[in-house]
Amino acid sequence: MTETSARTPGVYVSLDDLIALEFRDRRVSFLPRQPVHSLLSGRFASRMRGRGLNFEEIRDYRPGDDVREIDWKVTARLQKPHVRVFNEERDRQALLVVDQRLSMFFGSRRAMKSVTAAETAAIGAWRVLGVGDRVGAIVFNDSDVVELAARRSRATVLQILSTIVAQNQALGVGRGLVPASGMLNRALERAERRTMHDATVILISDFDGADAATRRMIGAIARHNNVVAVLVHDPLQSDLPASSRMTVTDGELQIQLEVGRESVRKSIAQASQERLRGVFAWTRELGIPVLPLSTAEETAPQLRRLLGGLPARHGRGGSHARAEAALG
Repeated sequence: MTETSARTPGVYVSLDDLIALEFRDRRVSFLPRQPVHSLLSGRFASRMRGRGLNFEEIRDYRPGDDVREIDWKVTARLQKPHVRVFNEERDRQALLVVDQRLSMFFGSRRAMKSVTAAETAAIGAWRVLGVGDRVGAIVFNDSDVVELAARRSRATVLQILSTIVAQNQALGVGRGLVPASGMLNRALERAERRTMHDATVILISDFDGADAATRRMIGAIARHNNVVAVLVHDPLQSDLPASSRMTVTDGELQIQLEVGRESVRKSIAQASQERLRGVFAWTRELGIPVLPLSTAEETAPQLRRLLGGLPARHGRGGSHARAEAALG
């Protein structure tokens, strides 16, 4: 990649870009408890698992205790109200599955799909770490799948982001890259092995090449985990211009695409729309939320709108609103 292409806005992403997103929007949360206007609330709420509870002790009832926690057997035996006390389980895992294949190297306005996916992953990683959970990742392109174990550390997040940047900057026209739609399922196979139960799995992709096996694996993961599918799309892929020729560039090279014939435009648009409809059907068929993320808009505001920003609150004695921590 040349220095010129590296500076082309929206074509590639840098590690500095992704680090800067740590404080971009602290109100975005992919985690189970969501504001009422979030796409993850309402009918999805029952599918999103919260933290587990570990039993700690039985003690005497105190004013303010929840009567539903009264242990009636102990109460009857001791002739005095006693309650069961639980501690919230803190060891929760989130897994990011991030697509950096050649199919993601497309964008008509603000950014490439690959850049939008990288930004989404960075925001998700920083937010998961911010609430004290472990975060890991599976980052894949057309030839490789990189697995990063979930840990609760800033170093792990930086390792995840560095892996995404390396695959992102390897994309380009004329570099001998060969599209491999089957890599999506290879990445999902790895995710299925890594997530046994009660993890939050965030799939970030255009889902090019999704098939019956894709649906089966996502369904299997969703049976015991929280799954959120972030569908990255570009408006142009569903609405090609009527002009006879399009110029496509990666900041280094340019190629001409002939799309003047109506039959060609219809064929491309139909394939794109069918793929989108198939992915959106997972909400109905598998009960998982599918969040459409456009390359034409800034990533963080879209996520805030889709997921629902948590309300800001004023600190005691302070004049500035502080974003409330994501609830998980």
